[in-house]
Amino acid sequence: MIYAANFKTNHTRKSTENYIEDLQRHLLNKNSEDRVLIFPPLTALDNYEGDFTVGVQNAYPVNNGAFTGEVGLEQLAEFNINTILIGHSERRDILNESQEDVAKKFAFFKEQGFEIIYCIGESLEVREQGLEAVMEHLLSQFEGIDTTYEHFMVAYEPIWAIGTGRTASVEEITSTHDALKKVVNKPLLYGGSVKGANIAEIAAIENVDGVLVGGASLKTETFLELVLH
Repeated sequence: MIYAANFKTNHTRKSTENYIEDLQRHLLNKNSEDRVLIFPPLTALDNYEGDFTVGVQNAYPVNNGAFTGEVGLEQLAEFNINTILIGHSERRDILNESQEDVAKKFAFFKEQGFEIIYCIGESLEVREQGLEAVMEHLLSQFEGIDTTYEHFMVAYEPIWAIGTGRTASVEEITSTHDALKKVVNKPLLYGGSVKGANIAEIAAIENVDGVLVGGASLKTETFLELVLH
């Protein structure tokens, strides 16, 4: 299983250092085949060492240049960062990243050999139209994306389940992941109000290869409930 922690706009440099130090002590007890990935805010990136991978939540598709407020490859290289989240619904919906923007970013970081967690998801309005409508929407989010890329995994996050406390049902996750796996034969993560109370149920679903976690990842104890379940 893959356990990815997305801090979003939470934690400071100091609290991230404390978090990772505490986490690493407990990761000695995890299954050796499981992977843990941490996505802290930009200000907390550093050369952390341990049984985990540190990635970046977002970056601009350039080496460097005149792009005020953005971070490029040169800044990430300083911390040996070569893992990135691309396509998260909050960047699409709140920060207005178009599919063209997302595809451009994907192509750049693919060219750099980055490991990419590519996020897709649908609104409640689409979900209520049934699986066929959901899949049509999700597959449109692969436009311009090389789904055969070697260092590529997909995070399916129903937007209506992110941070709402409402998790997709086992049936909804199963049917969606089964349909996705037929189209994109890559590791598939589920994201959307994953927590200690439902991790065993979610992890047992056949085509769930991991989880992308927001709220439950912000404290080491709640994240470890997932990793060590």
